[in-house]
Amino acid sequence: MDRNFARALALVLKSEGLWSDNPADPGGATMKGVTLANFRRYVKADATKDDLRHITDAQVATVYRRFYWDAVAGAELPNGIDYAVFDFAVNYGPSRVAKYLQAVERDPDIEAGAAGDSEFGHVSAQGVREHRLLPDHEIKGPMHQDHALLLCALDRNDRI
Repeated sequence: MDRNFARALALVLKSEGLWSDNPADPGGATMKGVTLANFRRYVKADATKDDLRHITDAQVATVYRRFYWDAVAGAELPNGIDYAVFDFAVNYGPSRVAKYLQAVERDPDIEAGAAGDSEFGHVSAQGVREHRLLPDHEIKGPMHQDHALLLCALDRNDRI
């Protein structure tokens, strides 16, 4: 399902802003949702703010693929679900999406209420694919309403 990365990225980028360098923003300088720190980490180690301002579409894709898509095993997820989980990761961070999905995953080997490990691996992807998630009335935590609805739809075996 990696074939969906380009489409998922295009959808995510519709809600990302352009240049921002607000001193009050803990992310610092950002272009198209890419922070200078992530640009340096995944594209160009010695990048300047000017380099970030002129980031290419290919460089944007590199950062989003490596920092978000790969972190949530986007290629292993079903069509539509891959985008929703990717979008969740972009908005809340890859470790948080892993924790949330692990918290609502119905796994008899995991004690109820156990904290997730913050890593979205093969087991997490398998749980999403198999819709092993708790019913909506058992979901706890400050999840964004759209993402909670996604998880409820998965539990009812609805397809996106």
